[in-house]
Parts: sequence; C-alpha cells; structure tokens
Amino acid sequence: MACFLVPVAEAIIATVATKIVKSTETKPADLKPAGADAFESAAKIPFSRKLKWLTNMLWGGSALLAFEHVWHGEVVPWFPFLTAASDPAEASAMLAEMATVGVAMAVLITAVWCGMLLVTSVMEKKALKAQPTAD
Repeated sequence: MACFLVPVAEAIIATVATKIVKSTETKPADLKPAGADAFESAAKIPFSRKLKWLTNMLWGGSALLAFEHVWHGEVVPWFPFLTAASDPAEASAMLAEMATVGVAMAVLITAVWCGMLLVTSVMEKKALKAQPTAD
C-alpha cells in the first residue's frame, strides 16, 4: 500500500547526507605521476560517491515500487493520494505494512550497499598494495 514511503524517507536522508559529505570532502588528486609521461589513477573512491550508490539504489527502487502501486490503484492523483488512508481500518493495515515490509526493504537495500562497501574496500586495499612505490 505505502511500503515504498520508507525507502523514500531513507533516500531523502541519504541524499542530504551525500550533499553534506561531498561539501566537506577535500578533493584528492585524480591523477598521480607514475613516471615519465605516464599517470596512474587514484585507487580510493570518495565516500560521497559511495553514498551516491545508496541514494541511487533507494530512489530507483522506490520509483519502481511507486509505479507498481499506481498501476494497482493503491496510489491515486487525488487527496488523500493513498487509497488506504481514506479508511481508518485500512490506514492501520497500511501503517503495519510500512513498519514491516517498508522497513525490511530499506534495511535490505542498506545491507546490500554495506556488502558493496566491503567488496570495494577489499578491492581498494588490493589496488593500493599493487601500486609501485616511488623511490
């Protein structure tokens, strides 16, 4: 009914956090000299870009869920927009669905993102170890 609103709320918070983190990050050198006429790229991905992955996953999933709810007539273009909000009995079922399904979806998306961070961290460490040191 309205389970997509929980990931939307998390997406709003993550988007604001991304903007804040991006404004506080110092810009690292994108290219480092590797030798005469050669450059190698930096191996560390900024955290703001990693947060952007989370926001993209949350906004994309929420948009698909919202479309699905519109398709099934659960979201309408007139007030109160959510058909379950017009009846108190259905409203309590809607809130229960948001608390169970919506929270579970948001937690799952965040857990997948955390897994992506772990894999990325391992890849960054390997790349930093593989870089030749300039002596």
